[in-house]
Amino acid sequence: MFDIEPFYDPATYTLSYIVYDPDSKDAVIIDSVLDYEPLSSTVGTTSAEKVAAFVEAKGLRVQWALETHAHADHLTATPWLKKRFALRTAISERIREVQATFKTIFGLPADFRTDGSQFDRLLADGDDIEAGTLRIETISTPGHTPACVTYKIGDAVFTGDALFIEDYGTGRCDFPRGSSQALYHSVHDRLYALPDDTRVFVGHDYQPGGRPLRWLTTIGKSKAQNIQLRAATTRDEFVALRDARDATLQVPRLLWPSVQVNIDAGRLPAEHENGVRYLRVPLNLKKPVEDDGTPRAAR
Repeated sequence: MFDIEPFYDPATYTLSYIVYDPDSKDAVIIDSVLDYEPLSSTVGTTSAEKVAAFVEAKGLRVQWALETHAHADHLTATPWLKKRFALRTAISERIREVQATFKTIFGLPADFRTDGSQFDRLLADGDDIEAGTLRIETISTPGHTPACVTYKIGDAVFTGDALFIEDYGTGRCDFPRGSSQALYHSVHDRLYALPDDTRVFVGHDYQPGGRPLRWLTTIGKSKAQNIQLRAATTRDEFVALRDARDATLQVPRLLWPSVQVNIDAGRLPAEHENGVRYLRVPLNLKKPVEDDGTPRAAR
């Protein structure tokens, strides 16, 4: 027996969840949010405080903060929550691949660790986590990133950016090491193999057409109605559709601050000697330029 409490961050369209046993009070938090305002480059804890207030009001014992992946559109509040509740952190073991990729992209220091040791536990496909009376199963669902996982708790799955509400589709696959073919396998062959009445709790809701917020669908409804990937959709059809759509998308507004913080388990960059923390932003990553901003000639 468990309950699920969703939290919505409208600035990033992100859904976070507390899953808890109302009798034992055991709980886990999935995909928390640390507020970040890019114009002033300031962080805040308003979203995390709402989660904490619920935990404290219910008298819950939070044992884990679980990440479905290293998010590219919001910063995780895991360090703040860890300090508040003395919980442990977990993410896919394939976070190592993401760390190694972005260490190069960001030009991070040589001592930046790419072994995933910033997290308390790295999860392989099929691994279980025990949180008191709660049992959480890990389902590897790469594609959006190589390190994406879905968490299954009873009849509920938390799909992160792999599978969204059926009127929006699936996650994008154009980030470094993303793969539309891998995402097809993750959703079509793995998630759609679950019972039709399995509840699906999504990582984002972009409210297409201005409809009211939704965070819940089912595997059966997704198989029948998902606008990008139904049970009858072939791999080639999905890959062509997903790749074509991804080619039209803008980079997420908080891509660079989110990824460099999240691959370090949510830790903010270390202070410099002047007491200020600095984020790194690649300039013209795909089209290098000279010092004066003109396109760099091929070398």
